[in-house]
Amino acid sequence: MKSFNSTLLFLCVLIIAGCNNKRSAPVIDILPADGAVVDTTVYGRCGDGTAMHTLELVTDKNDTIVYTLEGVDTCTDVQGGLFVGDRIAVIGERVNGLNEAMYAKKIINLTSLLGLWSSLDKRFEIREGGAVVSNTGEPKPYTEWKILNGKLVLSSDTFDIYSLGPDSLYLENDKGIYGYKRVRNENIDNKIDDTNK
Repeated sequence: MKSFNSTLLFLCVLIIAGCNNKRSAPVIDILPADGAVVDTTVYGRCGDGTAMHTLELVTDKNDTIVYTLEGVDTCTDVQGGLFVGDRIAVIGERVNGLNEAMYAKKIINLTSLLGLWSSLDKRFEIREGGAVVSNTGEPKPYTEWKILNGKLVLSSDTFDIYSLGPDSLYLENDKGIYGYKRVRNENIDNKIDDTNK
């Protein structure tokens, strides 16, 4: 019994000496210091290789990623359609059971999102580059937009895109679902200029 205790003590000393006062790296080192949320969205254009069950994404860095649109027990949430050449945002993940293929959880067609949208109480134009033009008479006009982790951020409001079609946009947050219709052949700058005359 005495030799067992001596051996155990010797092993403990070796393990402690082997560490040599090395500290392990912090576990969470990927978060920015300022507390900002990391965007996991991949941006690019819909490629020629896009088919019924796959998406070919040519990223902004000119890499090509092929995503599958059918998961083990679910399908991709595609908002705005898939048209070759359109700018899109993809939230993807690797899924076990899909032969390590990338699965697109959510796809937002940014080209379809651009345009003039109107509801009973809001009217705004989503423009390329993150700008939003709103009527200045609104109590809380939108001025900028971005996609962050699959959600649409309009100024300080964050929405889930419930549905994006050719002529309709439905946005959802904790207060409800908001519906907008697309206004065609009209630029909001002209409307604002006309009301100021």
